[in-house]
Amino acid sequence: MTDRLSFLAAPLARDAGVPLRVQVHSRILDGIRTGALTPGSMIPTETEIGRLLGVSRTVVREALMLLDEDGFIVSRRGIGRFVADAVPEAGLERLRPLEDLLSMPGSVLELRRTQGELQETTSTYIAEELAIPADSAAWFFETVVLRDGQPIALSQEHLPADAPVASLSAGETALSALLDRLGSGVVRFTAGLLGESRAAPLDADPGEPVLIVTQTAKLDGRPIYLAKHMLRAGAGQLSVRQPGQ
Repeated sequence: MTDRLSFLAAPLARDAGVPLRVQVHSRILDGIRTGALTPGSMIPTETEIGRLLGVSRTVVREALMLLDEDGFIVSRRGIGRFVADAVPEAGLERLRPLEDLLSMPGSVLELRRTQGELQETTSTYIAEELAIPADSAAWFFETVVLRDGQPIALSQEHLPADAPVASLSAGETALSALLDRLGSGVVRFTAGLLGESRAAPLDADPGEPVLIVTQTAKLDGRPIYLAKHMLRAGAGQLSVRQPGQ
């Protein structure tokens, strides 16, 4: 093993209660953060990462998919995956709740909450975005969005434990409950795949392509909101206004 890949040498914790894909994601992200994987350098192959960490290619693929979504790596068809040259630029700044983005005249939009609880933060990325310790508790809300009875999107929202969302209604997203306090934020759009864990609530194929809307926001200068919304093809066109429009 080369020194460049030595950060992959330590075995993963199989009984830590943390999904393997999250552990792989965090391990590779640590390699990027510490400079073991430098900007523009090629990421090891799925097979190589899987062999070093003792996990399947499916687990590695989902971890790399999330890193791609978050802007830490980029994929070049037929060549491989590379560490991004720079942190992604801020995107559109007008925050709108998912139920607002997906509503259509003449259709019935329903939010079906599948998870809503305080749980230990197991992802380095989530902890960094919310500026909280990696092992602290945070709110996690997972919501399936249905239009006329058909599941068209999956929303996964993360907030610090002291965020004012304990009494969140089942018929609204956390962003909807907080929007009047937040003002502007950052919205990014990326193309991706559902993956195993996110396909289950939608009863969909893990390989289904989706549009991923990532939203982040601060309250009084403090990070308080992180969300990823996976929009299926049936969600239709998305209308988003720039600030000042």
